[in-house]
Amino acid sequence: MGNPAKKLLLVFNPHASSGRAERVFPAVLRALDAKGMGYDILRSENPAQAIEQLAQRDLGAYEGVVAAGGDGTVFATLNGLYRKERKDRKPLGVIPIGTGNAFAHDLDLQPGDWGKAVDLLATGKHRLVDVGRVTTATAQFHFLNIIGMGFAFDAALTAARLKRLGKGAYTLGSLWQVLKLKCHPLRIEIDGRLIEQDNIFVEVSNTRYTGTSFLIAPAAQMDDGLLDVTLLRNLPRLRLLRLFPSIYSGRHVNFAEVTVFQARQIRILAPSGYAMAADGEFRGETPAEICCLHRDLAIFSK
Repeated sequence: MGNPAKKLLLVFNPHASSGRAERVFPAVLRALDAKGMGYDILRSENPAQAIEQLAQRDLGAYEGVVAAGGDGTVFATLNGLYRKERKDRKPLGVIPIGTGNAFAHDLDLQPGDWGKAVDLLATGKHRLVDVGRVTTATAQFHFLNIIGMGFAFDAALTAARLKRLGKGAYTLGSLWQVLKLKCHPLRIEIDGRLIEQDNIFVEVSNTRYTGTSFLIAPAAQMDDGLLDVTLLRNLPRLRLLRLFPSIYSGRHVNFAEVTVFQARQIRILAPSGYAMAADGEFRGETPAEICCLHRDLAIFSK
């Protein structure tokens, strides 16, 4: 990694964690310098800009591309890489200096663990992981962590407005949405099996965590060729409040109203116009097809 002919490209979001990323970034660079690791910085103001900048960047000089920010920065970096031919994609790394950092959690990196992340990058070790692909009538995009709909989308949207509060934004966003609980008539096809029910949320997970520390898909593995689908049927608000604390430990999957599936391909048929939250970004709406690309991307990992 110290070879000056090869270096990292850092995709940096200065607005991550309500601007806290900007304050810590100089220390991250000093840690990279101390490891003798070369780097260039691709500074972006928003995910759409980062995707375009990365898609147009020649990556030939780099050993890897690193998302320095939160889940939205990971989403942008991933989708910028997937705008390139497969042969031109580089391994993806993560420096978790955002608010949620849910994908980083599955790499054993907590929010603010940027020192540990730099150590991980310095090893140069890679592993292949699954990538989710979403196709709608108007767009196609990829995700590493999770797709959320219904209550999950509404909670993520509220949390985004509360990010200045830090990690607690996701909990507060979820509790606020309990008060405004909505149900949708869901039609979903999971590996060809049609399910119809009155539904509160759909989560399609490639990894275990969402938000900061919600263990939404405890059985998920990022390299098993499967996506984990979590459905919550209609239930009263008080029952949802009883269920809510169990999401931190993953025990929510034991509630009768929660159903979990593992699948390679999912089709959301109805309701139409069901908005989606993808890895911290709000992108696309149903009807949609979601599939798992098995071990399709190299990431920096132990």
